[in-house]
Amino acid sequence: QVQLVESGGGLVQAGGSLRLACAASGRTFSLYAMGWFRQAPGNEREFVAAISWSGSNTYYEASVKGRFTISRDNAKNTVFLQMNSLKPEDTAVYYCAAQYSISAYPRTTEADFGSWGQGTQVTVSS
Repeated sequence: QVQLVESGGGLVQAGGSLRLACAASGRTFSLYAMGWFRQAPGNEREFVAAISWSGSNTYYEASVKGRFTISRDNAKNTVFLQMNSLKPEDTAVYYCAAQYSISAYPRTTEADFGSWGQGTQVTVSS
């Protein structure tokens, strides 16, 4: 298992930006595909973005494509989620997740990720 700690959440006005970070420890970070999920009050947790172990492939949920960017720094064991043009409907707890995979095409369902962070709150005001 890899341990994950998110940071960077907060309160921002609509149209603003936030950058989330997720620091990993415990195992070889470059053996893991990484993902971001989010859960709004009353809703199930949903996929936001994922990145392959090397960073060569990225995947996005349709509503965030073009606004959010996932990236990783394997030398620093960290994955990022840059969120621009934020909307009130982006308000949620954001979770970082790790999937043991060296495939160039990792899976993007929640069940495929075995390690999770504690989450960080993102609130977008209108």
